[in-house]
Amino acid sequence: MSVDQRIADIAKQHLGIETLEERKSDSLDFHEVSVWSVEAALRAAFAAGAASKEGR
Repeated sequence: MSVDQRIADIAKQHLGIETLEERKSDSLDFHEVSVWSVEAALRAAFAAGAASKEGR
C-alpha cells in the first residue's frame, strides 16, 4: 500500500474524511473533527511509520 493510500485510509477511518483531494468547496474541503479523533489519526500514522521502518 502506498503512503498516500495509507494516509487516506487513516483520514477516512479516524476523521470521517472521504477524500483528501481538493474539491474547491469550503463545505467539502474543511472538516470539524474532535481532538480525540485527531489523536487517534496521529497515533495510527505514527504506528504505520514505525511498522514500515521495521519492515525494511
